[in-house]
Amino acid sequence: MSDRDGQLQEFGYSQQLRRELRLRHLLAYGLVFMVPIAPMAIYGSVYAASGGMVVGAYIVGVVALGFTAWSYAQMVDAFPLSGSVYNFAGRGISAPVGFLAGWMILLDYILVPTLLYLVASVALHATVSVVPVWVWLIGFVAANTVINTRGIKVTARFTILMLAAELAVLALYLGIGIWAVATGKGQFSFDPLFNTDTFTWSLLLGAAAVAVLSFLGFDAISTLAEESRGGSRAVGLAMAAALGLAGVLFIAQTWVAAMLTPDGAALVAGGDPEGTAFYDTARAAAGPWLATVCAVATAIAWGLPDSMVAQVAVSRLLFAMARDKQLPSFLAKVSRRHNVPTNAILLVAVLSLGLGLVMAARADGITVLAGLINFGALTAFLTLHAAVVWYYLIRRRSRRWIAHLLMPLTGAAILIAVILNANIWAQRLGGAWITLGLIILAILYATGRRPQLSGFTPTGGGHTTTLPNPAGSRSNGSPHAGPHQPGAHQAGAHR
Repeated sequence: MSDRDGQLQEFGYSQQLRRELRLRHLLAYGLVFMVPIAPMAIYGSVYAASGGMVVGAYIVGVVALGFTAWSYAQMVDAFPLSGSVYNFAGRGISAPVGFLAGWMILLDYILVPTLLYLVASVALHATVSVVPVWVWLIGFVAANTVINTRGIKVTARFTILMLAAELAVLALYLGIGIWAVATGKGQFSFDPLFNTDTFTWSLLLGAAAVAVLSFLGFDAISTLAEESRGGSRAVGLAMAAALGLAGVLFIAQTWVAAMLTPDGAALVAGGDPEGTAFYDTARAAAGPWLATVCAVATAIAWGLPDSMVAQVAVSRLLFAMARDKQLPSFLAKVSRRHNVPTNAILLVAVLSLGLGLVMAARADGITVLAGLINFGALTAFLTLHAAVVWYYLIRRRSRRWIAHLLMPLTGAAILIAVILNANIWAQRLGGAWITLGLIILAILYATGRRPQLSGFTPTGGGHTTTLPNPAGSRSNGSPHAGPHQPGAHQAGAHR
């Protein structure tokens, strides 16, 4: 039994998922989930919302989520388990809080595949109009489900291949775009970064609430903690690296696009209802062929690799919650042949297809999905920051004030500002989802099924065996305190 499998047993679980993923697989997974060319699909919306300061909006987004990535790294080091913020908040604060955090991140994870399938299907229908949207939708869902049920290694290989293709398209656009600006087809300007004539904090933060959609996915790397060969260290490093690389790529392509935008004032005034603003910049740089390449590449990226890894993420979250009996137990069933949660994968496929077909019939379906996804993710991230402070400073009495207080509080403050400047309807629908989660939690309590986590005391105390050392020291290569260290057996003492 490996050290990492022993750590898993400390939390009351056996090693059911197969440890196949190396750092490069985790990094590719995160980048594919975020989609290196993601801004191509929402560029016009971010440009209009920011008054042209599209680069500034993406910088605010990467800074805000940089603090979140830090908090994720702290908690995955303490609890190297599947389930993401559900496990981190549940074990860092209490099981009921973990349930609510899992409920909020479900709003993100369950709707993300639907959004990706729908955007891709609509885009390809616009390119090949004889094929209806619903046919593309079924095709994408079927292809991804088949690949994901074959095992995590098959998924990892496919995502690396698709990542290389996306980066090739991006390199083509950037090379031609920079040359076009240099030869006078565009105009170099710092206005996409900061424009004194239009700048207000509410404007920039509101745009960041839209731009943050491009970054969602780095956090899903944490759901693969039980499938990582490098353990929590590899997961934390992959999250930080994926977020940083994606930020650089997003800023570069949106800055070039902003300098090639044919009529920025008209885009700000009228928005981008057709979602073609980025492709218009490609057309301005090199003609219709580059616009078509970018549009098709975006559709395939969102419909295949991105939605594929999204399906992986939500299936692991459902698996983790079902394993703790907070969702139906059939979702915790793991395929003996491929070591993946097959039932959870199939449920995600059914939900994605059903919701996708419903939203395809709505004119505002994509907008509604995007707003709900962002709200769910950002509120779950707030809980994550709170978990870092509560677990390390209060329960473990850490004195690393920068790591365990200043960093999470700063990240939380930025996220709150972004949420408060989001669209009102997104706030209302997100609030309704939170209310529904609270009602379900109350029903669980009323029926004597209050949330509990394996390896925790029934009263919601701490871990019943050992807890990580907040100072970051290691004993025998393990992230858990040894039996002779102070506080090693005081798991429930700080609740």
